[in-house]
Amino acid sequence: MEEKSIKGSPLLIEMSMILSASVIRVRDGLPLSASTDYEQGTGMQECRKYFKMLSKKLAQLPDRCTLKTGHYNINFISSLGVSYMMLCTENYPNVLAFSFLDELQKEFITTYNMMKTNTAVRPYCFIEFDNFIQRTKQRYNNPRSLSTKISLSDMQTEIKLRPPYQISMCELGSANGVTSAFSVDYKGAGKISSAHQRLEPATLSGIVAFILSLLCGALNLIRGFHAIESLLQSDGEDFNYIVAFFLGTAACLYQCYLLVYYTGWRNVKSFLTFGLICLCNMYLYELRNLWQLFFHVTVGAFVTLQIWLRQAQGKAPDYDV
Repeated sequence: MEEKSIKGSPLLIEMSMILSASVIRVRDGLPLSASTDYEQGTGMQECRKYFKMLSKKLAQLPDRCTLKTGHYNINFISSLGVSYMMLCTENYPNVLAFSFLDELQKEFITTYNMMKTNTAVRPYCFIEFDNFIQRTKQRYNNPRSLSTKISLSDMQTEIKLRPPYQISMCELGSANGVTSAFSVDYKGAGKISSAHQRLEPATLSGIVAFILSLLCGALNLIRGFHAIESLLQSDGEDFNYIVAFFLGTAACLYQCYLLVYYTGWRNVKSFLTFGLICLCNMYLYELRNLWQLFFHVTVGAFVTLQIWLRQAQGKAPDYDV
C-alpha cells in the first residue's frame, strides 16, 4: 500500500522526505557520523534535542523504534553496538525509512570493523561516512527512481511481523533535559527499566566461568540424586547431605543467571551466593576429598569475580548530538 502511494501521489513525493541521519554508538551515545540537517528551523532544533535524549537511552531500548514528534518522526535501528538514527517528515513511509536505515547499517558494518567503533574516543571520528549518508538520502528522497533499484517486499514483511516499538513523548520526557524512566513493555524484549540494563559484552573468561559453574551445578545435581538413592536403600545417608547438594546446584545456576543478566544488588547477591557455595562444601567435606572441595570453591570464587567485572553499560556522556 505504501509503495503504491509513493508512485501515485505527487504531493506525497514532494512533502515526504528524509531530513537527516546519524550513526551513534549504543553503549555511551557517542556520535560516530552524521549528515547535515535539511533545515534549521525551530522544529528541527527541537528534534535535535530528542536525538540527544534518545542517544542516552539506546542501551535500554529495543533494536527498532520510532518516536513521533509532531510533524517529524525519528526512527532508529541498533545492531552490534551501533545505532542508526534518521529524522523524516511524519508522512514518510515506514518501509522506506527502515530500508534506508538498513542500507546505512550494511554499509557501515562493511566499511568499519567493530574494533574501530568500540575504541573510538572523539565524536564524529567517522565523519567521512557522511558522503554515503548523503547519497543514500538523495536516492530515498526520490522514490520514483528508487523503486526500480531496490525490493521493499522483505522489509514490508519484516515490519509487519515485528513492527517498530512506538516511543511515546510521555515516556521520553520533556526536551528541556528532564527525562522520565523508560519502563515500557515491548513484545519480545520484556520490561525495559533501569533494573534491566544491558551488561558489557561477555569476555572469554566470562564464558569459561559460565561453563565451569554449569559443570559444578551438574556435579552437585548428580551427587544429590545418588544421595537420594542411598537414602531410599537405607544405607544411612544423611538427609542433610541431599539438601546441601541441591542447594549447591541452585547456587551454581543462580551464579550463571547473575553472570548473564543485570539485576538490582547484583554484586551483593553474587557474594551471598558464593558464601552459600562455601557453606555447602564445608558441610560436604566428609563426602569430598580436598581436590574436589578446592575445585568447587575456586570455581565459585572465579564466577563471583567475573560477575563483579561484568558490570552494566555505563551512563552515556552528554555528547552534543
